[in-house]
Amino acid sequence: MKPFLQNLAQTLVSYGPLGIFLLTLIDSSGVPLPGVVDTLLVTLAAQQPAAAPLFATLAITGSLIGTMILYWLARRGGEALLDRYTSTGRGAKFRQWYLRYGLVTVFVPAISFFPLPMKVPVFCAGALGVRPLTIFSIVFTARLIRYSALAWLGAELGANSLTRILAYKWYLLGGVAALGALLVLYLWITDKRASPSPA
Repeated sequence: MKPFLQNLAQTLVSYGPLGIFLLTLIDSSGVPLPGVVDTLLVTLAAQQPAAAPLFATLAITGSLIGTMILYWLARRGGEALLDRYTSTGRGAKFRQWYLRYGLVTVFVPAISFFPLPMKVPVFCAGALGVRPLTIFSIVFTARLIRYSALAWLGAELGANSLTRILAYKWYLLGGVAALGALLVLYLWITDKRASPSPA
């Protein structure tokens, strides 16, 4: 993380619950702050277990607002703006992943406890005309699962619960992959039903 972003993250962490909201908003709107939100959410839930649902709600809300800001920026800029940022390098690779795997590339980073790129898939979805309700629903579902789980773990297991989570990283990655596969199946079935039958 760059020094400026590191200082910004440290400042916002000191804000407590408000910091969770602001950090998730910034992170989801395209400025990556890997691991900061999860750590703060678990820590605060461990310190104030009764307020864990509030902390999770703040994280979900901030993330949804940030994601939709990024989505609408891409929607307004269209494919011309998408080409500008994804024509070469990592951006091009992430765009290829999106074109191949679709909205799974949004869902998996949104639910994963491990830092995965989410900015380009959301940007692609906006620029290529995916419905806003679809993006909102996918991110809401993923963040609801992720942040509710982190808040619950913090409240039940304490501040070191994040370390315990990482000890089971392969099981978690398998779970995320399974959820991603189910989403692929759901989207495929939905597309099949929406497609007009051949005459």
